Amino acid sequence: MTVRTLYHFPLDPASRQVRLALGEKRLAFNEQTVKYWERPADLVALNPSGLTPVMVEDGLILCESRAILDHLEETCPEPPLMGREPAERAEARRLLQWFDRKFDYEVGGYLLHEKMEKRLLGLGAPDLASLRQGREALRSHMSYMEGLLRDRDWLAGNRLSLADFAGAAQFSVIDYFGDVPWQDFPAVKTWYMKVKSRPAFRPLLTDRWPGLSPAAHYDDLDF
Repeated sequence: MTVRTLYHFPLDPASRQVRLALGEKRLAFNEQTVKYWERPADLVALNPSGLTPVMVEDGLILCESRAILDHLEETCPEPPLMGREPAERAEARRLLQWFDRKFDYEVGGYLLHEKMEKRLLGLGAPDLASLRQGREALRSHMSYMEGLLRDRDWLAGNRLSLADFAGAAQFSVIDYFGDVPWQDFPAVKTWYMKVKSRPAFRPLLTDRWPGLSPAAHYDDLDF
């Protein structure tokens, strides 16, 4: 029997991607919550970058989300989460990069830094200009997604993929703090409701962190 331990922070979008994939594939795992900002010795010993997530599977150490997700697709191919056709897989990979790099930098880098990381690190009140920049970027990204989702059932095509989990992981943490303008983007809201209603998503809805309270609608499936 395969033994997996996931070292993660509950409100880390990258960690959430992996948790969603593990849940969708119905793979059992043990959880170890880590305060990555404190660079704990056990985490750094596994991953010198000190970043989450890290998964240890029967002694094999897999560092950070892309390595873990690729490994899961390779070793546990059912259900496939990269698409069954080359075009779908290519689009899923493109959107994974989009959320991991562009969205994370332009949106999460501002909103989550100001709303979450500053409080975890004791760096004072959020900067209003940074919050405004993050919110404007969020609307721009949601406009782009709205266009994609008018013609697609899921972000990369007709099937659920890791692209959806990458996007939902980002949105779920931003939504935890109540910063998503759902009412202005109905196609994105419908997409998120579909992802949010999947069994793999339910553990995320129970996540809480001391001193960081979620928005009232955070765990509401019919928000």
